[in-house]
Amino acid sequence: MEWSDLRVFLAIAREGSLGAAARKLGQSQPTMGRRLQALERDIGHTLFQRTSSGFVLTDEGAAVLSHAERMEDEALAVQRQLSGQENQLDGTLRITSSDWFAEVVLTPVLADFARQHPLVLVELLTDSRFFSLSRREADLAFRIRPFDEPDVVSRKLLHMPYGAYVAQGYAEPRAGDGAGAKLITMDMAFGDMPDVAWLQRMLPNAQVAFRSNARAVHAQMCRRGAGVAVLPRPLGDTLDGLRRLDLGEEPPTRETWIGYHRDMRRQARLRALLDLVVARLAD
Repeated sequence: MEWSDLRVFLAIAREGSLGAAARKLGQSQPTMGRRLQALERDIGHTLFQRTSSGFVLTDEGAAVLSHAERMEDEALAVQRQLSGQENQLDGTLRITSSDWFAEVVLTPVLADFARQHPLVLVELLTDSRFFSLSRREADLAFRIRPFDEPDVVSRKLLHMPYGAYVAQGYAEPRAGDGAGAKLITMDMAFGDMPDVAWLQRMLPNAQVAFRSNARAVHAQMCRRGAGVAVLPRPLGDTLDGLRRLDLGEEPPTRETWIGYHRDMRRQARLRALLDLVVARLAD
């Protein structure tokens, strides 16, 4: 049984299809299919049921999954341990953050880092989902919630103020009412964010007109007069065509946290970037 074939198995189990698993591992779909067939033939069991909605683990596949995940954990631990001992200021650093934070807050710092360390390749991933630091999906992560992953070293980086914004010329809603106004807010998956409840409390008679999980999209919709949006101040204050509302109460603030796996704490390129980020952004 080849470890590389178990990586294929894990990718299919997590993604639910050959196509998505192939994109995850950077391989072709036919190659993934052939390697899965070879693995099933070698161990003498069918690992997935092929259904119209995707690949579903069989009982045998579920039994293999727990063992394969433990093998993956050990393989990744070896990689992290070796990578964490690297003293050279070259190689790749993978960073993850939200879209607007990457564009507005991080890019000036990363541009300076690139000038200081031209041999380091930075990959910046913007996504609403949390990438795993343990699985080396990212080396350094910025989040608006404290990290709860084991073996992650984290710290509070900065305190982020928010404001309520509308487009220039948009009729100003009345606090405590909001009748006739439209709201731009987070989608249902992020409906528990404090600013969502705050906006609906401040403008209870306004109508939700648009939802998205991306603050940058909120900002662009707001600029085009689609309604009232709560935006991070570093984003909303710098966009032409927006003005900040005074509703008698400021929106809830959020904390930004930074984290990395403890095995990476001695890696020279990660330490260099972390030091620069803290020096430039930390409260």
